[in-house]
Amino acid sequence: MAEVAESVEGLPISLDEVVDIYLPLCQLLTVLMEAGRARAEGLDRMLGRRGLDRPFIIGITGSVAVGKSTTARVLQALLGSGGRRPAVDLLTTDAFLHPNRVLEERRLMERKGFPESYDRHGLLSALAAVRAGADRVAVPVYSHREYDILPGEQQVLRRPQILIVEGVNVLQPLVDPAAPDQLVPSDFLDTSIYVDAAEADIFRWFLRRLLALREVGSPDPTPFVGWFSSLTEDEARAVAVQTWTGINLVNLREHIVPTRARAAIILEKDGDQQVSRVLLRRP
Repeated sequence: MAEVAESVEGLPISLDEVVDIYLPLCQLLTVLMEAGRARAEGLDRMLGRRGLDRPFIIGITGSVAVGKSTTARVLQALLGSGGRRPAVDLLTTDAFLHPNRVLEERRLMERKGFPESYDRHGLLSALAAVRAGADRVAVPVYSHREYDILPGEQQVLRRPQILIVEGVNVLQPLVDPAAPDQLVPSDFLDTSIYVDAAEADIFRWFLRRLLALREVGSPDPTPFVGWFSSLTEDEARAVAVQTWTGINLVNLREHIVPTRARAAIILEKDGDQQVSRVLLRRP
């Protein structure tokens, strides 16, 4: 129990929820990982080829502000703290958003987070390289404080044993139905998790998170935080409501919720942002 408490220290989640929900979930993921490894080893033996040390790739998706990042970080901490202590990396698909300058050139700033705002080729190439066991896979870094890709910065993945991929587009299907031979991110996943909650609750969490930016009190805020902090509370609330209704809610209904049925595991949250029910797809 002490190891569990240490693993989740600093994360916005209760120890009870970790014990009741996330530890059993990690046990399930471990079972799936071991079964996948055994299947791959059996196939390698049958084909007479040298086995590869394949990473186990977990996708986590759901709405903006539903708690995907928290879920991902809790799983990363717990999966990496077992007896074998596997290397567990976390990759967010926000790293593959086009930079703001590109979105502005393409008139997509109001569609940020929608499928067309991502560098799909870059994301697929990174996942393919990790899956193939590349020694070094460098990906961009996105900052929510800057609200943009950070120029010149990279996250380097070095053959993780487990990779958690988190983002709104993890389970989204073909961008162009006219090209049925194209790959999608879910082609590289071993299993997937959808974090779900009522729309009204997600909006409330989004509003709370965005308004909290006005209270950061940084002596050197980013341009976005500086601008947002300069707004009155009513102005900031109006911006948050418009962002939710005009962008995030549309994206949720059109592109994110339709992927829920594709997930292997669904975590349903109540109004207190606690997981109240776990649904598993039958194998």
